[in-house]
Amino acid sequence: MIYVSSKRKKNETILKAFPNALIIDVTSKSSDKWIAFSPFYPHGNIPIPFSNGEISNSVEGIWQGLKVFQNMDIDVSKFQISSMKNLKRTTKKYGKILGHRKGIYGKEILNYHDARFQIYIPSYKWILENKLSDLVAELYRLSKKNDIVLLDYNINENIEDLSKPISHAELIKMFIENKL
Repeated sequence: MIYVSSKRKKNETILKAFPNALIIDVTSKSSDKWIAFSPFYPHGNIPIPFSNGEISNSVEGIWQGLKVFQNMDIDVSKFQISSMKNLKRTTKKYGKILGHRKGIYGKEILNYHDARFQIYIPSYKWILENKLSDLVAELYRLSKKNDIVLLDYNINENIEDLSKPISHAELIKMFIENKL
């Protein structure tokens, strides 16, 4: 089985809940190959939804780059960042979030729900299928032998629950279980 738990918990606490499980950190703070599952990871050449031929280095670059604020439109520079740093764009700096532009050249601004399902999830699923297929296969094989706990900062088992940020670890779990 695959489970998702908070990166903020101590390993001892996680192992108490999931004895003998393999704990795999899939965040941007991971110190091994599993870091590639982070939305911040610069895989490169990720198609930007609704943007005919345009690409980004990371999923987070797409998400942040297409975000539209009260005082700032999209930021195409986010698509080229490969350092995993300086990707976030905040309301403190740019005002209220209006939504996400439906593509670089689009006129429509998607609400949070629609952006999650039309931009973030398809972009993340694309890297699982096209950039991470070997690691996904390895996780699948490992999950058949052991329980696995994927660590993430955001824990949200329900991708429809907009009150919490989406958990990319949950997306990995759903993908491996053919539920995404």
